[in-house]
Amino acid sequence: MRPWQRVFCGALVAGALSLAQHGARAEDHLKLAVGARGVGETFVPELGQKAGIFKKYGLTLDIFYTQGGGETMQAIISNSAQIGVAIGFLGTIGAYAKGAPLRIIGSTFTGGNQLFWYVRADSPIKSLKDVAGKTVAYSTNGSSTHTSVLALKKFTGVDFKPTATGAAPGTLTQVMSGQIDVGWAGAPFGVEAVEQGKIRVVAKASDDPELNRQTIRLLVANATALEQHHDVFVRFMRGYREALNWVYTTPEGIRAYAEWASIPEATAKRALAEFLPRTAVDPDRISGVDDVMADAVTFKYIPKPLSKQQLDTLIQIPERKQ
Repeated sequence: MRPWQRVFCGALVAGALSLAQHGARAEDHLKLAVGARGVGETFVPELGQKAGIFKKYGLTLDIFYTQGGGETMQAIISNSAQIGVAIGFLGTIGAYAKGAPLRIIGSTFTGGNQLFWYVRADSPIKSLKDVAGKTVAYSTNGSSTHTSVLALKKFTGVDFKPTATGAAPGTLTQVMSGQIDVGWAGAPFGVEAVEQGKIRVVAKASDDPELNRQTIRLLVANATALEQHHDVFVRFMRGYREALNWVYTTPEGIRAYAEWASIPEATAKRALAEFLPRTAVDPDRISGVDDVMADAVTFKYIPKPLSKQQLDTLIQIPERKQ
């Protein structure tokens, strides 16, 4: 082999090794705990993964689903997962104030359009004003549904019984069998049952004006993992934003969302437009922080509002867009 050939081949080998090493560094695995499959914005990681979007950013997601935000948060605190999707804001504040290693890296939902409460079609209940002494469902302690039920109880002044029922499908079973008076759901789950006349909506989280202004669910990272592998979380947020945009702006994204939710495309479009408007799922939007702090104190998640320094430490959204 001539000298120039040896140099050329050596350069090729070095380049190949460099690419392989770069690929090895880029192919990072993240474990995600996601609250309540089929509800709300929890579709983003799974659909983005299937569409190959996170792979573009050198990420492989290991996704598992929980019964709700409270359970999801425990997985992040224990580092059984590095990122939690759709965790309640108040629950996050409460755990962080007690020293839990949590950091907010994005919002998943702002406002009250997506969560609603319903009864069987034959129920005499017409609104929450009719539920004094009756059971009203939420998923798990510390979840956004828990916060919303407490807020609605305060807003209406009706003394009903907030009751933990787990994930939305199991809650529907409990409502239809008469175990629970009022169930909870979050679009797209439950929208088709409403359209078919099986259940009736009696309240939305948006009925409370204060709650409707607040960010209620979050993307939360394990603080130690975020500090040690910050670039991985930056790439995750890039992929998350792209996956969200793909679902909302392309026919393929809508089709994938409908299949994920097991609903017709027309129902999927309604669910996104009516219950999950694009502005509500903006991961860079954190709204109503002062109201959230006040609610956290009122509902005894924290003894006093967090300081600005504490909030600056807690909220660390990579490449946040203003």
